[in-house]
Amino acid sequence: MTSPVVPLQQLVLKVHSRCDLACRHCYVYEHADQSWASRPRVISEDIVSRTARRLAEHAEAHGLASVQVILHGGEPLLTGPTRLRFVCEQLRAALHGVSDLDLRIHTNGLQLTERYLDLFAEYDVRVGISLDGDRAANDRHRLYRDGRSSHDRTLAAIGRLRQDRYRHLFAGLLCTVDVRNDPVAVYDALARLQPPRIDFLLPHATWDAPPLRPEGPDTPYADWLLAVHDRWTEQGCPMPVRLFDSVISTLGGGPARTESLGLEPADVVVIETDGTYEQADSLKTSYDGAPVTGKNVFEHSLDEVSRHPGMTARRRGIDGLSTLCRRCPVVRSCGGGLYAHRYRGDDSGFDNPSVYCADLKRLVEALGDRTGIDIRRPLDGFDALADGTDDGTAVIALVEVRQGVTLGLLKELNTALRHSDRKVWDPAWQLALDLQAHDAVRLAALLVHPFTRSWAVRCLDGAASPDHLASLVAATVLPTGMVDAVEVPVTNGFVELPGVGRLHHEGVRGTVRLTPGDLSGSRWEPVRRLKLGQLELALDDIDPYRDCFDAPVKSRLPDHDAALWREVLPRAWDVIARTLPGVAAGMATGLRVLTPLAAPPGCRPVAAGSGFAALGLHLEVGGSHATEPARVAADLVRGFRLGLLDVLLDECELYDERDTRTGVLLADVYARVATDALFGIPSAAGTGAKWRALSESDALTVLGRRFVDGMGRSL
Repeated sequence: MTSPVVPLQQLVLKVHSRCDLACRHCYVYEHADQSWASRPRVISEDIVSRTARRLAEHAEAHGLASVQVILHGGEPLLTGPTRLRFVCEQLRAALHGVSDLDLRIHTNGLQLTERYLDLFAEYDVRVGISLDGDRAANDRHRLYRDGRSSHDRTLAAIGRLRQDRYRHLFAGLLCTVDVRNDPVAVYDALARLQPPRIDFLLPHATWDAPPLRPEGPDTPYADWLLAVHDRWTEQGCPMPVRLFDSVISTLGGGPARTESLGLEPADVVVIETDGTYEQADSLKTSYDGAPVTGKNVFEHSLDEVSRHPGMTARRRGIDGLSTLCRRCPVVRSCGGGLYAHRYRGDDSGFDNPSVYCADLKRLVEALGDRTGIDIRRPLDGFDALADGTDDGTAVIALVEVRQGVTLGLLKELNTALRHSDRKVWDPAWQLALDLQAHDAVRLAALLVHPFTRSWAVRCLDGAASPDHLASLVAATVLPTGMVDAVEVPVTNGFVELPGVGRLHHEGVRGTVRLTPGDLSGSRWEPVRRLKLGQLELALDDIDPYRDCFDAPVKSRLPDHDAALWREVLPRAWDVIARTLPGVAAGMATGLRVLTPLAAPPGCRPVAAGSGFAALGLHLEVGGSHATEPARVAADLVRGFRLGLLDVLLDECELYDERDTRTGVLLADVYARVATDALFGIPSAAGTGAKWRALSESDALTVLGRRFVDGMGRSL
């Protein structure tokens, strides 16, 4: 029987098979597989064209929204600008209108002239550069064949890449760890270059060719990386570090973001300069011929490569790991380590823990401790969230998670604005940092506001003004009198204080100095509040970033319309509190805002706004059906549950998101399990059947199956 095709979304294209350095830790030239010596130096135009067509066919057949191609070597810049231009032209042309192409190149940077950078700017090719840190660290391995240092030329290349006209092409720095180097000196040298990302790589090794381990500590690689983590966090995490971000993400059940961690299926294929398909390049460290597939771009499709036994072996998730790994408490984060690092040249082959097993376990446990993540569970209250017995604990955990994500967005925004006008941003950012250091409660109030995140995301996309941070900070500190005044922007005749209100300032442009005394009087328009039992919500019809629902929002409600909300919502809340006390506890913990919608989103009158803290609701004035308390209650519960699931899916990978049917079914069942109770519908009548279909989905992850089983208990 033919195995199912798992689409391949990352392609490493070897455009040159030789290198201008003789790095001592290079797996291509210095490790077990020596196939490079028999391959053409430069990829031919015919192979490039066939590769582009194969990738486009594959992307179209599987409906891939995006694919990534990494130009690699050897040293890919030795290919020359003429051939590289042809490569870029062919790939862009073939994928145009079929799939978004994320095109990158990994280089040592020695040949990176402005001629290349102009070419990469023309074809939007992002550039990653290998650098092992300061001069002493880099010169340990990255040398010319005659022993000369490559450090100065690499720094010069990075300097060219950091120019304003090329800065957007800078993908980051790749650093191979050597535990003999000073970790702080290495990190500081990399951080001074202000890369958008740093990727620390463990040197390729196997049980037959183990990594260097100096006498002394049992986990030298973990200790080295944790010293870097100390320095990175001490500096406020100025840029993402993929290894640390991946560990933290997988500890929460999220995606790994790197092939070397987690349990996600591998989806990368390599095409060599002779047109042969190979498995992951790292396998070259295992044994001679390890990456071979026996297939090529002339005779075989990418579907055929995807079915290769070696490719499928790396997609078995936890079932493909050794017995020792499957029993380990950190397995969902570590994932057994990089596949190549498990190899032993006896009958066991790859059926072993990673040669870095002790280091990975120490690293994961330490980062779990430092971030407060319990490695034994994906999230506090995860199971209770699934089976409906949550008393608010899981919602609190998700609130904290979302606060962390929002704070991360603000830090990313601060970095992105390094070369922009910061006249309004800087004092507001400093106030936010003061809150982080001295007043966690008020900082939480800023981060928990649901529209903070929607603004930050738009701002990073260039679709919103960063000056809005001053309005957010002012809304946090002015009502309490924490500061005397804040300089805030005036937008369309208003000074906006999210969650608090707005001040009419017609005819004024730029910024004004706002004081606590301004938050009253005839020009002040407060956000209305709704009292629902012990729960108080903002009825927000003025926030400029509230339009994050899949339906248009209403402008400021007339008083008689607002009165309808004050009449209907308390009665609907009584239904929820009486019928679903557990859901009511979660809503009381996490729900902050209701926003009036001008029309129903799709076929339902409720929508979650990027999470569960804000719900958009359509109440039809004069329509009795739309204002029945039980009906409104069901709409609110459905929206809240969908919002919970939205946030949970940000942190926990419950299913393969390429399977949209499973995603739709998961959302529908999760909402129905609660709303059926409001109308007295026996779950077995319809929801039970849908749950059974969901539970049979092959797209569910280990964590997703646990979640679906929990929903089954609530039925």
